[in-house]
Amino acid sequence: MDHRHAQPAKSAARIRNLRVFAYDPSQSQSLAMWRTNEAVISLPDEKLEPGPVGEYLEVIDIDPASGLAYAPINLTDADVARRNGYAPSEIDYRFHQQMVYAVAMNTIVHFEQSLGRDAFWKPRWVVRGGKWKPVFVQRLRIYPHALREANAYYSPDKVSLLFGYFQTPIDDYTTHFPGGTVFTCLSHDVIAHETTHALLDGLHPKFSDESNQDVAAFHEAFSDIVALFSRFSMREVVIQEIRRARGSLDAENQLGALAVQMGTALGQRGALRDAIGRINPTTGRWERRDPDPRELAETTEPHARGAILVAAVFDAFLSIYRSRVADLLRIATGGTGVLPQGDLHPDLVGRLTDEAVKSARHILHMCIRALDYCPPVDITFGEYLRALVTADYDMMPEDERNYRVAVVESFSRYGIYPEASRSLLADAIRWEEPVFGDLFSKLLGGVNFRDLVHGTLGQSRAERIRATSKLCAEIHGRLSSSMWAEQVLWQAGLQIGPKAPGSVRVGSGNGQPSFQVDGLRPARRLGHRGSETVDIVLEITQTRDGYLDPDVQRKADQRRPGPTRPKDLPPPDFTFRGGCTLFINPDERNIRFCIAKNIMSDPRLERTRQHWLKAGPMGAAFYGARSGEPFAALHCH
Repeated sequence: MDHRHAQPAKSAARIRNLRVFAYDPSQSQSLAMWRTNEAVISLPDEKLEPGPVGEYLEVIDIDPASGLAYAPINLTDADVARRNGYAPSEIDYRFHQQMVYAVAMNTIVHFEQSLGRDAFWKPRWVVRGGKWKPVFVQRLRIYPHALREANAYYSPDKVSLLFGYFQTPIDDYTTHFPGGTVFTCLSHDVIAHETTHALLDGLHPKFSDESNQDVAAFHEAFSDIVALFSRFSMREVVIQEIRRARGSLDAENQLGALAVQMGTALGQRGALRDAIGRINPTTGRWERRDPDPRELAETTEPHARGAILVAAVFDAFLSIYRSRVADLLRIATGGTGVLPQGDLHPDLVGRLTDEAVKSARHILHMCIRALDYCPPVDITFGEYLRALVTADYDMMPEDERNYRVAVVESFSRYGIYPEASRSLLADAIRWEEPVFGDLFSKLLGGVNFRDLVHGTLGQSRAERIRATSKLCAEIHGRLSSSMWAEQVLWQAGLQIGPKAPGSVRVGSGNGQPSFQVDGLRPARRLGHRGSETVDIVLEITQTRDGYLDPDVQRKADQRRPGPTRPKDLPPPDFTFRGGCTLFINPDERNIRFCIAKNIMSDPRLERTRQHWLKAGPMGAAFYGARSGEPFAALHCH
């Protein structure tokens, strides 16, 4: 049995089945697609209030452009539950509310299954007692009809998802009713994509910082990856595509396309994005995307750059799928590998579907679990590759099906290579175990990780956040007061001693270089025989003022650290961050991995400076176009 992505056994729980569009409403206009486009998602039967409002989500259906507020639906109504919710419909606002809740909740379930812990949203920061303090946000708010425009986005400021609707051109005679209305809240891909933005922001809030050209692209790519592979959980949808494509997923298919209705409504000839191909603008025909390792160096726009990462992941999935079905095809073809003309046998379709679903589930879990193995700041595609390999090795060291080989091979074909590695062998790409001695063990010896590891029965998510915040404060205090703090943090890529440059920001109290304990969470995995292993993931970050002029940077670095900036020193042009992700064995307190981004790295500082100079910065497109809503600007098409 393959325990690679198994989860801890849980008692049988009741489920709630809800109907959704597997793709979007446009697919229901096709005689070949309409039946499988209406799918059923099985979710935990959580306690719900009208909205729906649950533990993680709150749907608020207000339409500011029309001045309307729609009545919240009650999914606990016996008649509604018996029918698996409301029937898929473009014109029934009740289904719109059900659709966003079901797909968003399904995305949360994927994250929790992969990471083995509850999901949390980004806190809301408020001023209390003259200081900025984080406030726990229990629910992500979802507005199905928030905008009358061709857009949908996650708002970090509101901790909300805002979906738009818009009219198609009256001369559009493609797959739309001319002058009809497209609701982005009815696209499975758009909902899953935006929910993933929110989940990723809750886990890695500094992945929204503009520090290199991979950062914004990673947010987009990862959200596309989750949206693509989430669809494979709907088995009937996969069966339809396997049957239609005669077992091959390398050719044009719906499973590799994202947001078809929105893409065509915005004037494209196909999906908004496609993982394995594209429409040739000259011929109007779909063409398979050939990997080009040079393309990454020439691509800067976040969606286009992110599409390269998506293609690399999807190609790895295809390689894994082909290897898993090779024996089935040999049996079905008498060893020739050439399938006969006509429809495939239903039994073969079923077996091929099983392998496609398993492969997609493995890839999805690998991608999500890798988030724990990433640095806390300044993420790059190469570092994500190392995180993928390390996370998968922790789960299954043997790699009997060569998943890691497929991932590394696919990434290299698209020009994505691991930094600071001299080999493309999977074992060489893994993060290395650091040599810290026993200093960290001594510093953390008195920290009680028991509740964080095992949880407290009946404790709410808000109570867990408060308990974790206290642990973070305790760890910060131990590191700050220890005589070994400078030596320990230096090995982790941070600088707090007298050698720290004056550009490192200081604390409000003692005027000394400061650091933050930003993240603390358990990372669970099952071993080959089902035994559970838990690590503690600790994130520490530090901030430094960055200047576009190297001479000004040197002046800022050479001054003594202090709480006030000299009058002859201008405000910083950008924020430069360093930090580390530490994997800690909670019993022995030893450090398994230290994934560091050195605050003193001159090459990385120069890379960030050049990025801002060349992009102008890209913040003009990513951050500046709409104050406080970076993802809104990024998602305008």
